[in-house]
Amino acid sequence: MKDQLDFMAQNVTAGKMTRREFMGKAAALGVSAAVASSMFADAAKAASPVKGGVLKMGVQGGESTNSQDPALWASDVPIAGGRNWAETLVEVGPDGSLEGLVAESWEGSADAKTWRFKIRKGIEFSNGKSVTAEDVMRTMERHTNEDSQSGALGIVKGIESMRADGDVFELTLGVGNADMPYLIGDYHLAIQPGGGFDNPTEAVSTGPYTLESDEPGVRMTFKRNPNYWGGDAVAHYDGVEVITLNDATARTAALQSGQVDIINRVEPKIAQLLDRAPNLAVRNVSGRGHYVFIMHVDTAPFDVNELRLALKYAVNREEMVEKILRGYGGVGNDMPINAAYPLFDDTIPQRAHDLAKAKEHYEKSGHDGSPIILRTADGAFPGAVDAAALFQQSAQAAGIPLEIKREPNDGYWSEVWNKQPFCCSYWGGRPVQDQMYSTAYLSSADWNDTRWKVPAFDEMLLSARAELDEAKRKETYSQMGQMLRNEGGLILPMFNDFIDAVSNSVQGYEPDPNGPVMNWYASKKTWKA
Repeated sequence: MKDQLDFMAQNVTAGKMTRREFMGKAAALGVSAAVASSMFADAAKAASPVKGGVLKMGVQGGESTNSQDPALWASDVPIAGGRNWAETLVEVGPDGSLEGLVAESWEGSADAKTWRFKIRKGIEFSNGKSVTAEDVMRTMERHTNEDSQSGALGIVKGIESMRADGDVFELTLGVGNADMPYLIGDYHLAIQPGGGFDNPTEAVSTGPYTLESDEPGVRMTFKRNPNYWGGDAVAHYDGVEVITLNDATARTAALQSGQVDIINRVEPKIAQLLDRAPNLAVRNVSGRGHYVFIMHVDTAPFDVNELRLALKYAVNREEMVEKILRGYGGVGNDMPINAAYPLFDDTIPQRAHDLAKAKEHYEKSGHDGSPIILRTADGAFPGAVDAAALFQQSAQAAGIPLEIKREPNDGYWSEVWNKQPFCCSYWGGRPVQDQMYSTAYLSSADWNDTRWKVPAFDEMLLSARAELDEAKRKETYSQMGQMLRNEGGLILPMFNDFIDAVSNSVQGYEPDPNGPVMNWYASKKTWKA
């Protein structure tokens, strides 16, 4: 009964339950009216934001090579830190709707080729400089420059021209794209003074906090931005700390001992046990995140599709979901799109674990029998080392000589991912299919981590962007998904829930399917009771 009452109180705190509803449900549980009234009053009081205190987040996914340059953010710690000081034109809300940040409004032409973003009036960078449409344009120019190595390069590649017109930033696309406002909300595209050309690591933008200190791979500290345009409605803390805790045991212990208030990437195998601990709660949400094994299709032996198919059929997806995710997720189908995306085609056949087919394709591949090295690390995703071991066992049962090489956590995202030809990785997903494909599968995308460069695929992506008929667009996306599933270098055995754990002292916490820790907006949207 306590768990039910706690859950009800959390719903009151989140504004999801009225007093009448609370009292009725409490009575059904046998709780007296006096006790229920007291509990409701406490929960209602906690629902009112309180100013002050420091929010401490223990985050997996940090390295000594991390940078404050938004173009280079590739793992959770720099993204978590960046949410404090950096803002994009728009953000995607938990319900999939768009909310204005630096831009207060936007509109597109009838053909979705031209988009105009009106810059919010009176908004300032944390250095006191007024934000202009010119700053926005320069930011986009920096990310379209291939020398920037921006993770958003695939997204902004289709921009043909840009201009600043008073307080309006206008961009024109070569091919219309109805999803462009979603794409422009990508976290890499943080608006910086002069676009960040002079000093991209200066950590100056329009966010609710400002950077105080940065020890890459250790911690970042922030203080409230007194001139934040959002005023007192958000950013309730005096300060925020983002602490790198890559070890799962250390991260969990830090939360239980009160050293931190929130942690990400709770291991599924301990989630239910941790949820029973006093003074904290495990919060999970399903979405578009996925744990993967990626192969470079331009590098031997993965340049042979028969070998890629052999490895795909060798994966026992159900076993991984059961043993690695422990029910906190679902089976994947070797394409980065699932039912959480608009225009998903649920008629695409699910690839099954089939050792006979795996063996058949392996023999057809002509592989010489030398070890096939899969690189992994604890920090690749929760349970990555165990997942690799399961993959190795099932592959060897099909006669495929898969071997595991365990890499250090520090440096994994800079030295292994997107550089080594076969490794474990994860993606948080993106709000719309175009953004996911543009970020990781467009030929020109800097984060094309499978080296999938297929002109026909690019043409379909551009065609889907310009297609305003949803039925036709869905059909094109279906064809793209099937092509990638059957020929690509992506092995996607499972879509993961985002599993966070949060101290009960943190109020206003709402899981967000766009990413962990409220899509890393927890420091902006929560407070301490």
